[in-house]
Amino acid sequence: MTRGWKTVRILPALLVLLGATVRADARDDPVPEGVIEEITPQVRLAVRKGLTWLADQQASDGSFGSDGHYGRHVGITGLAGLAFMSAGHVPERGQYGEIVDGCLRFVLTNRSESGLLAVDTSHGPMYGHGFATLFLAEVYGMSGRSEVRETLRKAIRLIVATQNGQGGWRYQPVRSEADISVTICQIMALRSARNAGIAVPKSTIDRAIQYVKDSQNTDGGFKYMLDSGTSAFARSAAGVTALQYAGAYDADEIQHGIAYLMNYLPGKGEGVSHYFYGQYYAAQAMFLRGGASWRTWWPAIREELLERQSEQGHWRSQVGGEYGTAMALIILQIPNRLLPIFQK
Repeated sequence: MTRGWKTVRILPALLVLLGATVRADARDDPVPEGVIEEITPQVRLAVRKGLTWLADQQASDGSFGSDGHYGRHVGITGLAGLAFMSAGHVPERGQYGEIVDGCLRFVLTNRSESGLLAVDTSHGPMYGHGFATLFLAEVYGMSGRSEVRETLRKAIRLIVATQNGQGGWRYQPVRSEADISVTICQIMALRSARNAGIAVPKSTIDRAIQYVKDSQNTDGGFKYMLDSGTSAFARSAAGVTALQYAGAYDADEIQHGIAYLMNYLPGKGEGVSHYFYGQYYAAQAMFLRGGASWRTWWPAIREELLERQSEQGHWRSQVGGEYGTAMALIILQIPNRLLPIFQK
């Protein structure tokens, strides 16, 4: 992937070149060249345990999320799918290919003619829609499966159509209010879809990025809504990541945002709300930043997640163990550089 929003298609054959061939025994999976020092034996063991636990939680309809407040959920299912794909497992390929295929089946089953991906619209479906659309785009980018394209295209069309006048999105698929958190979910989906060859209007992207820029406070952090809100870790991590995926790697906003996030370096004892959501984006922000930022952040979050993992292999969160485990596994496997969205 290059800077900006250039279209990139990652096909299964490329996974082999990247060293992502999945064998029956995941312990023998080769690590892409150059990341041996980032993925330690402890991380590999934690990932194996986590993937095993997560696979056992999948419902017969392919869904995840039943152990949390939201129940069967397209967004949590999409994140679980991304956790397996981060290890090189894709539909019809790899030890957990059938698990990913089940995730895909569940998301496709819960599509609507409007393009909305949701099981239950009572809990702000645009969060789930954003994560589920990101999952579909990554599947399409890595496998080129034709049955995904039309659903993905409609899901993107819904995002484009519901962008509000400020340039953002909120909980419901209507043009009303906007907040930084839901907006970032949609930006990630748009970026991934465009990488996979789905048309996304440049004006939609430009307005969304301007919304994110307008959300930054003078301390480098990001507010929740344009007219209110102090800076906070999770939404600030998301804001920095969104700007980076727009190609603004060296912008002043990025530098200020990274400096703000460093105040929350894992292990410093700072308590943060929305822990997994925030760390999911913070790890991406530092990975995309590279250099000293990544070298400082990665060992810290790696060790903190290893300490937080249960003996059974999962990570607990307020949203549920399946959500927390999926998020932790995605973070721990960023150095694999297998998901198209994570490749620079």
